[in-house]
Amino acid sequence: MMKRITAETLRSWITDGEELALLDAREDGEFGASHLFWAVPCGLARREMRVRALAPRQSVRACCVDDGRGVAESLAAWLESVGFTDVSVLDGGTPAWEAAGYELFSGVNVPSKAFGEWVEHHFGTESVDARELKAWIDSGRDMVVLDSRTMEEFTRMSIPTGISVPGGELVYRIGDIAPDPKTLVVVNCAGRTRSILGAESLRRAGIPNKVVALRNGTMGWELAGLRCDRGRTDKYQPGTPKTTSLALKRAQAFAEHSGVGVIGPLDLSRFEDDPDRTLYVLDVRDPAEFRAGHRPGSRNAPGGQLVQATDQWIGVRNARIVLVDDTGVRARMTAAWLRQMGHRDVFVVEGGLEAVRTTAPAVVPVPELGAPVDLIDVSACVRLLDSAARTVVLDLARSIEFREGHIPGAIWGIRGRLEPLRGQLSAAGHVVLTSPDGLLARLAVPEARTLTTAQVHVLEGGTEAWHAFGRPLVKDRATPPDEACIDFYLRPYDRNAGVEAAMHAYLSWEIDLVHQIERDGTVAFGVPGEADAVA
Repeated sequence: MMKRITAETLRSWITDGEELALLDAREDGEFGASHLFWAVPCGLARREMRVRALAPRQSVRACCVDDGRGVAESLAAWLESVGFTDVSVLDGGTPAWEAAGYELFSGVNVPSKAFGEWVEHHFGTESVDARELKAWIDSGRDMVVLDSRTMEEFTRMSIPTGISVPGGELVYRIGDIAPDPKTLVVVNCAGRTRSILGAESLRRAGIPNKVVALRNGTMGWELAGLRCDRGRTDKYQPGTPKTTSLALKRAQAFAEHSGVGVIGPLDLSRFEDDPDRTLYVLDVRDPAEFRAGHRPGSRNAPGGQLVQATDQWIGVRNARIVLVDDTGVRARMTAAWLRQMGHRDVFVVEGGLEAVRTTAPAVVPVPELGAPVDLIDVSACVRLLDSAARTVVLDLARSIEFREGHIPGAIWGIRGRLEPLRGQLSAAGHVVLTSPDGLLARLAVPEARTLTTAQVHVLEGGTEAWHAFGRPLVKDRATPPDEACIDFYLRPYDRNAGVEAAMHAYLSWEIDLVHQIERDGTVAFGVPGEADAVA
């Protein structure tokens, strides 16, 4: 019989200091509408991959949550079926949590977003508005504009004259980028969090330059009536910076102040052998560096992105977190912020990459991917589509990915919610399932087979293989429409309508998070014992 717990019991679990995996079984867009602060999104469509990454220890205490309609029970039953031994469901879901007088949050990456707002209040991070920055640029002021997002985001839209320096790289590379202490440093992102954390990283590291955040990022820039650049790829100089030793001294001071632990490879091996604690081994370097060689069993979590979206990598509250890099700078800066965020057991490894490396992809084990499926390569798929075989291509990518590029004529669906497509699938002579890399398509085969008598194939290598083969992709921002994108929490600039209003609402939401976490009462940011450490 499934174990159910009350909202009061769950709240006591959140604050008792023990490990807890709080998994929300809804899809990402539904999760973003209303959820518990410490919950992590773990929708049923991707449960096999997300659960193994977010909650790698099957004996961990786990609680499944939804909005009261039963998907939490489905996730809990699946967890038990694959070997999880301590699984509960929040009775009544989020409505019961709210009825008990507890706070619900909208949005995604909420712990990180709230932390960014706390950092600005706590440290007094300076900022500049868009129009003043534009005047500085036009005047030719001695300054650098550093975009702390990913290169992909930077290329989509950027502040004129800016260069891409993801947040985890800032302290590591600032000595080379701005060697003159008179150079003003401006840090931006799309909204607020990475602007604030990036600017404050440089300030906490003690660089002599004046550092400010761009208030409200590229959203604030566009809301001020200014135009972003599109398609630029300007970035920091790759390789080990000339000023690495200086960066390390700066990072060490911040990490020591924040209480970061320093261990060696043997300590890490002991952690890996401990069956009673959940362990995350995260490599915080740039993805290209990670691919060139990394510690076996580690996952790539670029430092700035990890701090601004912890729930993408860390699904167990009070777990052990071990960070590795090559020089110790990026690991220390990232670890210091995780400690300030409230993660207790955070360590960096001295020499963690020196002993053994691999270039093999860091793949989370998913046993279900071993089930036999009928694979079809791109050439065979093209022949089917060109024939009179009534072939339907079903793409299981996230809605935002389907919009960006899909096989001509493909239809879109969410795994676990394919019933509305029964008519199209049942009339097909062949059904070809695809997803970006083909993995989710493989997992969806049993469900697809219940909806059609046609032969169900999986496109080998997925849509990425189709594109690599030189076949065209269709881009259509209107399909699926915004209201159908329940699998992805649409950012303001992902929307087809109401973008300006969504930007205003998003920025107001971020600013108000400080007040929400005060009402929540389970959140403590800062170094323990430091003044104003508790939100």
